[in-house]
Amino acid sequence: MRFEISKVLDAIEGRVCTDPSLARAVLDLAEVIRYQDLDGGRPASLLRLGMVIDALSRQMEEDSVPVYAVVHRALLSDADLTSNERMVVRRWADDGLVEVLDNPGDRMLEVADLLGLPVLTRVRFDGLRGRFPWLVEQPGRVLAPVPGAGGPVFVAHVGGGPTPVEGDRSPAGAKLLARQWRCPEPGCALFGGGGGGGAFADLARVERAPAGQPPPALRNGVPTCPRHGTRLGDAGPRPRSEVLAVRIGGLVRRRFVLTEEQPVLVGRAPDASGGIVLGQWLNDEARRWISRSHLRLELRVGEVIVTDVSTNGSGIRPHGSMTEAERVPLAPNQSRVLGGADMVELYPGVQVGRAGELPTGAPFTPTSVMAEAPTMAMRLPRP
Repeated sequence: MRFEISKVLDAIEGRVCTDPSLARAVLDLAEVIRYQDLDGGRPASLLRLGMVIDALSRQMEEDSVPVYAVVHRALLSDADLTSNERMVVRRWADDGLVEVLDNPGDRMLEVADLLGLPVLTRVRFDGLRGRFPWLVEQPGRVLAPVPGAGGPVFVAHVGGGPTPVEGDRSPAGAKLLARQWRCPEPGCALFGGGGGGGAFADLARVERAPAGQPPPALRNGVPTCPRHGTRLGDAGPRPRSEVLAVRIGGLVRRRFVLTEEQPVLVGRAPDASGGIVLGQWLNDEARRWISRSHLRLELRVGEVIVTDVSTNGSGIRPHGSMTEAERVPLAPNQSRVLGGADMVELYPGVQVGRAGELPTGAPFTPTSVMAEAPTMAMRLPRP
């Protein structure tokens, strides 16, 4: 059972991030792990995060939905968690996958405001509605995970609906995310990349991996490291990026970020680091048609360039049109600029395009991060 739980925690790890481009909701991890009524188990369990993530994927009808978690520092030594769970949370903190704070306070709402994300919480923010008007004005931005017949479901604090609603990034968020930031504390996992080496080494790490950098906290209007409480230095403009998605059989299976610094290979099983692997979602015919590395995607001067590097070729669907007469063939070794609403089709039903232009909603169930969980660890409420 210990091995099975470790596999589940590894799967959950793939769904937590502080990348503003990929996170789909924000939550307080210390709160979620104590939703004992979700499974009737221990006072605190990291597996409940996986249950809430699965519920979010089902509600959004999308696979691989990541969440932005804020974590009270006390959770790193919480005796209600197992030693393995504490070790996992510490690793997430060291790798910058979660925000660790001495006083989480209203950081969860600040992140939601800056990024336009929904909030998953049972807490009512009555005293903060003046500062964050969208708590009332946008039903569905704040949802409570509650027990349901087949796992957690969501109930909106305002309006009562179950569907998470995304808002727009605030003007302050747009400005903050246009820049790179550096924390003066050596080894800052959020604004320095982790490890030691002093300020110059930290700056070099920021420059190598800016895409996933979270939004700074604002303290009296000053960009501040939420973990260390120190003023952040401006490390220059953030490189351009585009959020792309893979849709297979009508279901968005994965989102990923394309930057000017690193091309991305998409295919059945690309060898390159950072490649997008599709094989686990393909049927036998699609596996035979789609090459190990089928497409190369690059971002040049703000344009997405798609190059077919396959054996069998691809096709461009202008403006997402599914009419065969409008499909533009893309031969092996041929490149093309991908228009704003265009998508490239590797095989019928296997498409890549900008995330905002690929609607989802297929008759498939998103992959569960809890698939390997031992049943005795999940005592779901009876219908």
